[in-house]
Amino acid sequence: MTDNAEKDYTVPALARGLRIIELFSHQQRVLSTNDFAEHLEVSTSSIYRIVQTLTDMQYLQKVARNTYSLGPAVVSRGYAYLASRDIVDVAAPHLNQLRDATSVSCHLAIRNHHDTLYIYRALASQRLSVNVPVGTRLPCHSNALGRALLSGLNDDELGQLYLGIQLDGVPQPSPQSLPELRQRIADETRQGYSASQSDFATAIAAPIRNYANEVVAAINISGPDIFMQGENINQAIIQQLLNTAAVISAELGYSAGL
Repeated sequence: MTDNAEKDYTVPALARGLRIIELFSHQQRVLSTNDFAEHLEVSTSSIYRIVQTLTDMQYLQKVARNTYSLGPAVVSRGYAYLASRDIVDVAAPHLNQLRDATSVSCHLAIRNHHDTLYIYRALASQRLSVNVPVGTRLPCHSNALGRALLSGLNDDELGQLYLGIQLDGVPQPSPQSLPELRQRIADETRQGYSASQSDFATAIAAPIRNYANEVVAAINISGPDIFMQGENINQAIIQQLLNTAAVISAELGYSAGL
C-alpha cells in the first residue's frame, strides 16, 4: 500500500481537533480561536464546528468570547488512564535498564504505613550483589527507599504518622527521633536523593511522583561498597538513578513544571 493510499484513511477534522487539544500546555492554558487557526494554518470559520464539538463534549471549556481552556473531559479521562497503570508495569523495564547500565541491583518500593514494602527487584548478576526479596518490609526511617517515600509528606503528616512511635529501635546511623528524621529527610530532599549504608553495602534512592505530584513509590540502586563508593562511579550512578526516576515519574503523568 502506498503512502498516498494510507493518507486517504485519515480524517482531517479529527486530526485538527486533536491538534487543537495538543496546543495547550502548562505555559499555554488559555487559547483563542485565532490561536487555533494560526497554528493549524486555516481560517477561524473552517474550525468553528470542530471547536463547537469539542466544547459540547467538554474537551474544551469556554472562558470568554472565542477563548478556551481544556475542559474537564480531558482531565478526567487522562487521570483515569494514568491511575489505572500499575506502578510495577511502568517501572520494571526502566529498572532493568538501570540494572544493566550500572551492574548493581535496583529495587522498587511503596510505603505501607511506617514500612518500606519492596514490590520489584532487578537483581544484578554479579556474585557480590545486594538481594532484597520482593515482599520484604523495613522501617521507612531506617533505609534510603523509605526516607525517599517519606519525602512526599509535609511536616504535619510526618508528625501524625509517627505520633507515639519510637524510632530508636533501629541503630544509628538511622535517625533516632522525629526531629532527626525530619532533618534527614529535608537534607536528602535538597540533594535530590537519599542514601543509607549497612553491612558493607550502600543504597541510594529517589522518589517517584505521579500526575498529582504525589510520591507514590521510590526506586534505588544498591550494591557492595566496593562498587558504590568510588567518587566518579558514585556520581555517575546517582545521575542514572535520578534520570530513571524522572522518566518513570513522567510516564505516570508527573510534570516538573507544574
